[in-house]
Amino acid sequence: MPVPDGRRDGGHEDAAPLFDDDVMDLAVEDDIDNSEIPLHLRPLVSAAESGDLNALRLALENFNGGIDEPMEDGDTLLHLACLYGHLNCVQFLLGKGASLEVKDEDGGIPLHDACAGGYTEIVQLMINHANEPERVKRMLETVDTEGDTPLHHAARGEYGNVVRLLLAHGASLTKTNIYGKTPTELADPGTEARRILEEALSAVSSN
Repeated sequence: MPVPDGRRDGGHEDAAPLFDDDVMDLAVEDDIDNSEIPLHLRPLVSAAESGDLNALRLALENFNGGIDEPMEDGDTLLHLACLYGHLNCVQFLLGKGASLEVKDEDGGIPLHDACAGGYTEIVQLMINHANEPERVKRMLETVDTEGDTPLHHAARGEYGNVVRLLLAHGASLTKTNIYGKTPTELADPGTEARRILEEALSAVSSN
């Protein structure tokens, strides 16, 4: 799933946004108002996409469904908060028991979305929250419908910090997607992400 701002900044959360926050918020609200999202889900989706923690808290208090209920395109609230890079909302949702391993309609877990956006702090938070080596391993090995792992997404976006973090936790360098591509092959030559991946491959080969 594409990230909202289409950044390729090496994984820096403080990169300047392409659009003014107020403009983005209005665009999000307009999209929701004209979408096919059921009315009772719109306050939740709007809050998760805009990063309005108070609105998200209030919407959840007035919501009769489960926290992992699909909102749109199979995305849960945690998927959306990760996709739009809202660390505060991710922290809140995890504290409320949101699942780290729930899948959207493309087979992706929230970690896929965080890696696709280059949100290093969110990726680290979710790995820490998993709290069990086997669970972390399972998350890192989860593939979406195109066979991409979270590392594939980070490599494609050329987010060096995220790539480095995933490798430190044991992400596979050799896993291929349905197109036969490894994460290394998805990062453009000469980028930091490609260099990190190639150095990791060399280290593995020399052992």
